[in-house]
Amino acid sequence: MANAYFDVPVATNEPVLSYAPDSPEKKALKQALKQLKSEEWDIPMYIGGEKVFTDNKLPIHPPHERDHLLGYYSKGDSSHVHQAIDAALAAKKDWEELPWQDRAAIFLRAADLLAGPYRARMNAATMLGQSKNAYQAEIDAVCELCDFFRFNVQYMAEMYMQQPESPAQVWNRMEYRPLEGFIFAITPFNFTSIAANLCAAPAMLGNVVVWKPAETQIYSAQVIMEVFEAAGVPPGVINLVLTDGPVAGDIIFEHPDFAGLHFTGSTSVFQYLWKVIGTNISKYKSYPRIVGETGGKDFVVAHASADAKEVAVALSRGAFEFQGQKCSAASRAYVPKSLWKDVEKHLRADLDSFKMGTVEDFRNFVNAVIDERAFDKISNYIAEAKKNPDAEVIMGGKYDKSKGYFIEPTVILSKTPDSTTMCEEIFGPVLTIYVYDDGGFENVLSVVDSTSPYALTGAIFSNDRYATDLAANKLKNAAGNFYINDKPTGAVVGQQPFGGARASGTNDKAGSILNLYRWVSPRTIKENFVPPSDYRYPFLEEK
Repeated sequence: MANAYFDVPVATNEPVLSYAPDSPEKKALKQALKQLKSEEWDIPMYIGGEKVFTDNKLPIHPPHERDHLLGYYSKGDSSHVHQAIDAALAAKKDWEELPWQDRAAIFLRAADLLAGPYRARMNAATMLGQSKNAYQAEIDAVCELCDFFRFNVQYMAEMYMQQPESPAQVWNRMEYRPLEGFIFAITPFNFTSIAANLCAAPAMLGNVVVWKPAETQIYSAQVIMEVFEAAGVPPGVINLVLTDGPVAGDIIFEHPDFAGLHFTGSTSVFQYLWKVIGTNISKYKSYPRIVGETGGKDFVVAHASADAKEVAVALSRGAFEFQGQKCSAASRAYVPKSLWKDVEKHLRADLDSFKMGTVEDFRNFVNAVIDERAFDKISNYIAEAKKNPDAEVIMGGKYDKSKGYFIEPTVILSKTPDSTTMCEEIFGPVLTIYVYDDGGFENVLSVVDSTSPYALTGAIFSNDRYATDLAANKLKNAAGNFYINDKPTGAVVGQQPFGGARASGTNDKAGSILNLYRWVSPRTIKENFVPPSDYRYPFLEEK
């Protein structure tokens, strides 16, 4: 039996590979893309360590190539949700009693497997299934996920080391138990790393998980399960079910052993689930932990002192990387009149140079949006803006779904700061800009703060420190991740813990120790070495 205090390897961020011409990583990735496209996967559910197939097979197509078949997945029903819960609870005792360093070793191994032999496969699956270019896949599906695994191990060790003071004759201790029951993870399509981390973070701390990924992320979810299995995650610890959300929710949110929800998705769905959990609160053994990251209407504010080229690049990257399908993507911008002509010139030059198409052509900066529903929603916003007398589509604005769900990066100039596309979350390659009078900087900060119900990310560009300080203070509740002279996307684990408040979520900061605290139930232990033998206290004595 181990009886030493273990230092975990110091976490460092996984280097982002360049995929430059003739680089070994580019050759490996192109080979992986070719290999995956030549196959048709039959993707099962994973319940209790068993691969579960059904007769209800649904096809998976790349969003950028609707006619190509990547494979099928087995759609489950309510019986599979019951099986997943039972499998998780059956695995719970052995998993939570496994020494923490063994749990840590599994996820450290997962990180190294992902960074090594699974790197090209994971990137290729994310590129094909979610229409990400090579760089966007690399920073998400490999680097950020490696960082989640490694930094969470380090945070876990730091958390366990936090112990109370012990006075003379007493030993006080704190242990960090997993929650009593199982965790339900509901994960989004847009980040492979988030999908894996929403399962892995609770599991690392001894919890067991039922995982329902977004339908449009199932293809890369299969590779996540391959990595978990190769790393040695025991059967039943993480169970993958492929059902409709209401089918899983109707069972899970009625179960007495439901212990927590780890969620990333839309605000409306999260609010509905919170309401359901509240309605069922008397049915549970304990109060479930509810952790969620939802929507955003993320902003960039430029001050007159800012550099126009820097603002333009922040907008072209922040708004249009991964087709604007990041909850942190720049969706609204406020530019002073004195800068606008130069910002417009540089932004137009960037957009004119963008190439759009399949992920297999590495020259393409922009690919397809995720599915037809997203395409129809986003294109409708553009169509309505074209009819709005207070808005003007000044760049892009075209869309076509004949071969793939392609929407041009689109810039809308709004005459008012409260137009539809300035206020509502679009979740696509649409940026709306409002040009304000230079003297109205402080007023525009108030507009930014009050325009939307969200508070996820935002940025200020300024070379005037007084203006920067003013913005940081006036917008202190408008963004959980606030950027100074940088685009509002690209948070790095261990550097910028991610999450927002208001309608953007519970701000439990994925990629930090704060998130891990949500998945433990501490127990305080006091041991008295010399117990009293007389009930009387000195104050009872009188002369």
